[in-house]
Amino acid sequence: MILSREVLFAGVACFLIMGLVTGSKAAQEIDNRIYAGLLGKYVKNGLVDYQGFKNEEAKLDQYLKVLEGTDTKALSRDEQFAFYINAYNAWTIKLILAGYPGVKSIKDLGGFFSSPWKKKICRIDGEVISLDRIEHGILRPRFKDPRVHFAINCAARSCPPLRSDPYQGSILDQQLDEMASAFLNDPSRNRLEGNTLYVSKIFDWFEEDFNGDVVGFILKYAKGDLKKRLEGNKGDIVIKYLDYDWSLNGK
Repeated sequence: MILSREVLFAGVACFLIMGLVTGSKAAQEIDNRIYAGLLGKYVKNGLVDYQGFKNEEAKLDQYLKVLEGTDTKALSRDEQFAFYINAYNAWTIKLILAGYPGVKSIKDLGGFFSSPWKKKICRIDGEVISLDRIEHGILRPRFKDPRVHFAINCAARSCPPLRSDPYQGSILDQQLDEMASAFLNDPSRNRLEGNTLYVSKIFDWFEEDFNGDVVGFILKYAKGDLKKRLEGNKGDIVIKYLDYDWSLNGK
């Protein structure tokens, strides 16, 4: 009988400890206040004031230190997802600042045989990794959410706009929906002319992420006349991809 009580006590204690650890993990969030302040000041309607960021680069570096000191394995899934989106965007800004004001495109920061996205500049979990590693080695395969393509920003005018506040795990689903909807309903980025649907080159590059059904994906977020016309002509839609403008998304 004494042994049974001890076993029961141990089991209850173990359950409580596991609950506390799980609750702690779920509740843990990144301190994005510095980054939020910078985004709020220097990102307006998707255009980035890189000179403003340059003037406060020390603050951006402080935020990158916060990311560097984060144990991503201690975060919940949504907090991890938000963390890597913010890391990609913040490190992209840092990369641009390395050449600013002389840089006219992020591609200027690569070489003839090298890509700016392959530079190992991002300090995360004790490693120094590239933007490509974040996007193609972590975000896409781990989270398998095509909306990520409307959240990460490559500093180009044809990129989905940079959000003017950080991504947060607690409201991430809402934020991703907002960014996808805003991009897909912007006629300067995606438009239907007759039966021809002109869409971002993103849908060509990452077709597999959209399950090969670009029209079906856009229909999830289309509004108003665009939605009505797509539904009425879904079987006859011809897709064409727009040229991608790699010029800097500066103000």
